Amino acid sequence: MTSTTETNGLDKLPIFTEIIAVRHGETARNASRVLQGHLDTELNETGRQQATAVADRLFREPKVAGIYSSDLKRAAETANIIANICNLPEVRKTATLRERNLGDIQGLSSSDATKLKPEAYKIFVSTNRDGVIPGGGESLNQLKERSVSCFERIAKKHKGIFLLYTTQVLIL
Repeated sequence: MTSTTETNGLDKLPIFTEIIAVRHGETARNASRVLQGHLDTELNETGRQQATAVADRLFREPKVAGIYSSDLKRAAETANIIANICNLPEVRKTATLRERNLGDIQGLSSSDATKLKPEAYKIFVSTNRDGVIPGGGESLNQLKERSVSCFERIAKKHKGIFLLYTTQVLIL
């Protein structure tokens, strides 16, 4: 009889990359209900406090190994606050983690968008995943394709690691 170590099949399980999604902190524009999309806005004081609160919580999470962020200021600042408090390596920034490009309605409030760009706003609030927002905007499917391909690249690069991503930041 041959002696073998029983693994109950655990050795055949795939190695997963765990990802935590964290939304960027508040900005003056989203506090005033402006549709930001790809606008490059900074955090306000409330947003910095929010990022610090998340970082304080994540500091107690021993598995966090790294962080990814969109290249937009609000996401990068959120990520940098978290990285500094959690003693994480340098934040990796990428445009592929940006929010949806809102085209013609970027920079408008919802009420202004309904009046000034009604067709673009209609597409924005629609459940039609293929509707592209005029003025260089994206459809929900385009956003999904961009985001999923980015997550897949990151997960493949960091197998078995715990990442954080702030919309638009990713923490390993």
